[in-house]
Amino acid sequence: MSAHAAELAKRERRTGYVALLWVQVLFGLFPAVRHWAPDWFSARAIVGWRILVGGGVLGVAAALLHGRAMIPRRGDWLRLVVCALFGVAINMVLFLEGLDRSTPVNAALIMPVIPVFTYVIATLFKSERFEPQRGFGIAVALTGTLVLLLQRGPDLSRQYLFGNLLMLSNAASYAYFLVLVRPLTQRYPPLVVIAWVFLLAAPTVPIFAWNADFFPAGAGAREWGALAFTLGGATIGAYLLNTYALSKVSSSTTAAYIYLQPLVTCAADYFWLGRPLQQGALLAAGLIFLGLALVLWKRSPPVAPALVEGEVGR
Repeated sequence: MSAHAAELAKRERRTGYVALLWVQVLFGLFPAVRHWAPDWFSARAIVGWRILVGGGVLGVAAALLHGRAMIPRRGDWLRLVVCALFGVAINMVLFLEGLDRSTPVNAALIMPVIPVFTYVIATLFKSERFEPQRGFGIAVALTGTLVLLLQRGPDLSRQYLFGNLLMLSNAASYAYFLVLVRPLTQRYPPLVVIAWVFLLAAPTVPIFAWNADFFPAGAGAREWGALAFTLGGATIGAYLLNTYALSKVSSSTTAAYIYLQPLVTCAADYFWLGRPLQQGALLAAGLIFLGLALVLWKRSPPVAPALVEGEVGR
């Protein structure tokens, strides 16, 4: 490789790193924004907005960039439909309903369990072998999750237990999606896969958003501003930036950046919303990140693509 080509590749990697940083900021701010303006748009209405607007914008972008190449093969349609259900429709409903019954910090601490669940499911499906070190890491991370769920502090009390369980179910649903979507990411560009996952989730909107008010009369500038950030930032912007980053940096690098999201959420919760950080939350965070470090310390090739796609679909 010539010096000019090497410098160009280095510059493109840098732009990929910057894009990934913005992805984590956008996804990490989402729980805090939801609690900043939670009163008028229900969780199911927001899910409907995200699926419809995200599917429309991402679908148009994929069509413009890839043309006829975005049409899936006949044998991939069923897998795409199941991915749409577990990766978007069910996933988003569980997350937002859980977030409305819990706190942004709890959401930030539960979210990193997604890679752990992904590894467990991938092992059960025989797409990856079990390793003792990773098994121990899973046990440590899940212990941290139990600490989070069972604490009785102001932010981790039993009143948030049901919401935390919903978000934990969201993590399991999304992990299942990651295992299912991996073969598709080997055959199609990431933007094409994301676009179809959103488009095929659109028929579920009348089911999940039944009787939800998409245009609440009492919503003010704060509520519409929060929705605009959710659609433009935490949905369209984050997905497109992540797709761009995937074309510039390696899959393992992309996967590692997901662990910046809890730091963004916790910082926003503390400095913006004024919620105190509890000792139980810090203990849970320490155990979760220690477990994940053990899980990811020695990465086998099948895991990285699944974790990469995990970052695009929160």
